This record gives sequence, C-alpha cells and structure tokens, in this order.
Amino acid sequence: MQPSQLERRLGSRKRIAIVPALNEAETIGRVIREIREVDPGFEIVVVDDGSDDGTGELAEAAGARMLRLPFNLGIGGAVQTGYRYALANGFDIAVQIDGDGQHDPRQLPHILVPLVDGEADIVIGSRFAGAGEYKATIHRRMGQRVWAAIVSAIVRQPLTDTSSSFRALNRRSLSLFAADYPHGFLETVEATVLAGKYHLRLKEVPVTMRERELGRSSLTIPLSLFYSAKVLLAVFVSLFRRPAIRLEEEP
Repeated sequence: MQPSQLERRLGSRKRIAIVPALNEAETIGRVIREIREVDPGFEIVVVDDGSDDGTGELAEAAGARMLRLPFNLGIGGAVQTGYRYALANGFDIAVQIDGDGQHDPRQLPHILVPLVDGEADIVIGSRFAGAGEYKATIHRRMGQRVWAAIVSAIVRQPLTDTSSSFRALNRRSLSLFAADYPHGFLETVEATVLAGKYHLRLKEVPVTMRERELGRSSLTIPLSLFYSAKVLLAVFVSLFRRPAIRLEEEP
C-alpha cells in the first residue's frame, strides 16, 4: 500500500506514533523521518527514558514531540507514558515503534488496516508469521515458541510473536494501557494476557523486521530463564487480580 493510500484509509482519525527510546542517538532521527515518509499525519512522540547520549535533542531536532522522563523507568514505564499522553490528548489510533530501528515504518499499513477496518482492538506485527525470515538465536527462538504457546492458551487464539512491541491500538485499548500496563521484563507478554483478560480483540499480522544494527543484548541464558520465571508468575497473578478499570463498550 502506498503512503497516500494509507492516509486515505486513515482519513481524519487522529493518530500518534509512540517511540520509547533509551540511548538511541544513532537511529532515532532515521526512525522519525521514516515514519513521516509513510504518513505525515502522524504526531510522533518520543519518550526519552533517561538517555544520556543526546537522544532527546536529536529527536527534537528531527521534529518529534518530546516527553522526557526524569529518570529511567524501563520500557514499560516509557510506553505507558506515551499511552497516557495519547489518551489525554484525544488520539484515536496509537502505534508503538521502537527507537532502535528494528521496526520498519514501511510495515505500518499491515498493522493499521485491520484496526481501521474494525477487525481488532490491538494489532500485533509478528516476525514469525511468514513474512520474511527474522534471524534469532536458538534459545531466543525456543523462548518465543514457549511464550507463544502459553499466551495462546490463555487468550484462546493462536499467536506467534508475543514479545513483539510493533503494535497498533484503538481508543479502547489505549484506555486500558494508559491505566494499567506492565513494567517488567517481557512487558508485551503480560500486556497481551491483560488484553485477553479484558476481552479486547487481538489480531496478529505478518511483518518483516530488521536485524539489530547496533549493540547487542545483555541477556544471557540464565538471566533469560530467571526473568521468564518472574514473568510467568506475574502473568498468572494478573489473571486473578481485580480489574483496574471498566472499559467502554464497543461502538
């Protein structure tokens, strides 16, 4: 789909791209430019999660609106800050795009069209649903499959990429995540389970993503296992705790 076609599909819907970023000076300017090339109608908000490498200044110079956190809250806190801003300012659609360049803004139509067509409340871009071949280490791919199986069973629909943060949300989903969003490791896994608990409609679509260009993950296998155990406990606790809010009925 061409950018002009996407703009026509979105029409007058007020839309925002939320870009959480921690020390992404090397990539943040390109990410902002690429989003704007796909759809100039997006307001782009960069949530600077305590960067010390000039990320915020570069994002501002590229034309993004800045939300600067006073100290590092972690990815969950940064994302929820963006969602709160989006809800408070009357946005109809929000997309989450990472600041490290792995998410390709040219894939935005894939996650936006099902939302615009009313097929889902949350659309997840999956690296493992058949569009291209995303390379991952063996232990990461095994972990993805385990989480996909667990979350699929909980939400009662098949999912392949529960850790993907390339997502599009409508206003019902925004109202939930602005009030209640996980702040720990693999927060997207918990968020997906939370969405299922509130009976939000989930849809997964295939997208291609880029490989990490700069840096490398600090997670070792033992650390991954430790954090995964914590997330598993948090997921099951969240299933039984009292709902934080009451969502509006579907229009």
